[in-house]
Parts: sequence; C-alpha cells; structure tokens
Amino acid sequence: MYDYIIVGGGIVGVSTAWQLQRQFADKSVLLLEKEAQFAKHQTGHNSGVIHAGVYYAPGSLKADFCKRGVEATKAFCAKHQIPVENCGKLLVATSGAEMERMEALYQRCHTNGIEVERLDAAQLKLAEPNIVGLGAIYVPSTSIVDYKQVTEKMAQEFIECGGEVRLQSEVVAIEEHAEEVQITCVSDGQSVQINGRFLISCGGLMADRLTQMMGIATDFQIIPYRGEYYRLPAHHNQVVKHLIYPIPDPDLPFLGVHLTRMIDGSVTVGPNAVQGWKREGYQKFNFSWRDSAQMLAFPGFWKVTTKHLRTGVKEFINSWWKPGYLQLVNKYCPHITLADLQPYPAGIRAQAVLSDGSLVHDFLFAESPRSLHVCNAPSPAATSAIPIGEYIGKKVIEKMKAQ
Repeated sequence: MYDYIIVGGGIVGVSTAWQLQRQFADKSVLLLEKEAQFAKHQTGHNSGVIHAGVYYAPGSLKADFCKRGVEATKAFCAKHQIPVENCGKLLVATSGAEMERMEALYQRCHTNGIEVERLDAAQLKLAEPNIVGLGAIYVPSTSIVDYKQVTEKMAQEFIECGGEVRLQSEVVAIEEHAEEVQITCVSDGQSVQINGRFLISCGGLMADRLTQMMGIATDFQIIPYRGEYYRLPAHHNQVVKHLIYPIPDPDLPFLGVHLTRMIDGSVTVGPNAVQGWKREGYQKFNFSWRDSAQMLAFPGFWKVTTKHLRTGVKEFINSWWKPGYLQLVNKYCPHITLADLQPYPAGIRAQAVLSDGSLVHDFLFAESPRSLHVCNAPSPAATSAIPIGEYIGKKVIEKMKAQ
C-alpha cells in the first residue's frame, strides 16, 4: 500500500509528487499518468510563458501562487540549466477603452507588488518599432521557458528521491474506504488495483470525472476550449523583442491573441478560444460523443454559452476565416500578413464552469476524507506549479493528521 497516490502527470501533479517525496523520504509516493509521457496535454500545449501575475485579483490564490511561482520556477531552471529567456512583456492598448483597462491593470500590478512601467505611444514605438498602439505597460519580470522540459526534470527529481512512476496507467474506478483508497487502472490492456492511504487528483481535463468516480458532490464541469496558434516564418523571428499582449477583456479568462517569443527562437501568434467538442481534441475536426453529450447535458454550458454568445461566434468565425484572425494581430502589429500565419499545434484549456454558468477564475478544490482534488488549475498553473504543489502538500498533511 502506498502512502500517497497522485493522479496526473502534468506539471501540477508532478510538482506535487516531487515535493511530497522530497519532504517525506520515509513515505511511499506513486504517480499515475495515463499517457506514455509527462506533460502530454495542457502543460505541453501552452505558450511557455512564466507569467508575472498582472491580471489576477489581489488576495486570490492565483495572485499569490503566481508571484511566488515566478521566482521558484526561475530558481529551479537555473539549478538544472534549463534555458529561460527574460524577455519581458508589453501589454498594448489600441483604443480608448483599452487605455482605461490598461490603467486598471497598471494599478493592479502595483497592488500585487509587480514591477511595471507605463509607456506612451512614442516610448512604445521606441521599444518595439513593429508595434503600434496608444500606449502600453511594460512588465520586465515576464519570461519564457519550455514547461515540458521543466516537468520532465521534476519527474526525474521525484524518482531520484524515491518516488515511483507508472505511465500508461489510466484510472477507471476509485473506491474510498475508512482506511484506504482503492484505485483501478488499465495498463497495457490489463486491469490493475492499487491501494493507497491518500489520493491526490491533478487530472486537468478529466478533473470532474475523477471526483464523480468517488461520488464527491461538486457544482462544476470541465468545459474544453481549444486555443489555436500559428507560427511566424523564421524571417520574422526578430519582429518583436518582447512578448506582445493585447489588453484583455476582464470578463473573460482568456488573454487574447498575442505574439509570443518561444524558447526555441520562433514567434507564435495566438491563442484564440474556440469551443471544443472533445476534451483532448487538438485538431479542428475532433469530436467525442461522450464529451459532447456530457457537456450539452450540463446546464452551466448553456448559460455560459448564452452569456458569451457574441464572443463565441466571433471566435468560431475567426477560427475558420483566417483574415478575421489576422485582424486581431494587425491591430497592434500591421506587418504580419496572411502568408505569415503558418500551422502550429493547438492547445486545450480545461475551464471549470459552475452550474449557474459562472466561469471559475481561481483555483478550485474538492475533497473527501481520503482524497484531495484539484478541480480547476487555471493559467498561470504552469508558472505557479511549485507553490501549488507546496500548498497541496500542506493541505494533505493537515487532513492526514486530523484522521
């Protein structure tokens, strides 16, 4: 029997397993992942940004985790010689309304203790000759990294500390008893039962299904949104010196289409936010009967879709009509043309939505006597993975002591 079993081989699950094993060398910790490798889904399909924490409400878990996560992630990367580029970020306003929202973000940065500088149009042009706008705020602490590489190094550290990993092990059933949790996995076509004293679920796109397996009453469902990217041709690798972001709509959890310098030297454009019909569907034509039926039967899906119908329709149209997508970029970078938008892998955002249609913007947890579930780990979960792992570990230890 294991002391702790962690489900999910994304960066949050791996960080949690690594930190638990490092803190408790005498405990047995098992990490289960249904894929053949780590960081296969959200962690391996994001833009690789180490976020500074510009957008997050003061006092929220997101704001706290992100601020601590920036330094922790950079320190981890420095220790293990993982490349990090401290390129900084510019949030560019292109209209009067965006200038007002930009000012609110500027004040939020100060409240959250983030270094920030306000630029006027002339200063913006000097900093980024290919970018146009009425003004911008500059956040120097924003950086880029390869989170898949970070996750793999954490997993290596976990194993070296005495942890055990089982890849290609999909959890299909969970039973909770007074003294243990029994987990049924399918591995290589065989059903295997694993027992543990405590379960920690970091299931990402499958977070709600893992709580349902245990009969835990929750009021949310994971709704997938596909984020589509393009990559610019190599001759545009120096089109920007910083990360270039629009001023986001504060009512939505998405940051808008931006220009991102990648750690390999390339520049990507994106992502948008298109309704997904398969939780792990990264292609335009992916569809799952199970995922779609479950989503359509959930009242929260219809409420959130109705509330943001205009935005959703616009995102859908721009997904199929590339000139519309291009307009989102040209408003601040007119040098980019249709021919510059080259294919690049999409990502899926696992957005927790409540039954009343509310988007869950902060971290969301559910628990039972012998389990703790990370139900919503929104961006910047990758940036914040180390403090999130610490937080989860503390909550688990407190629960175990109380039993």
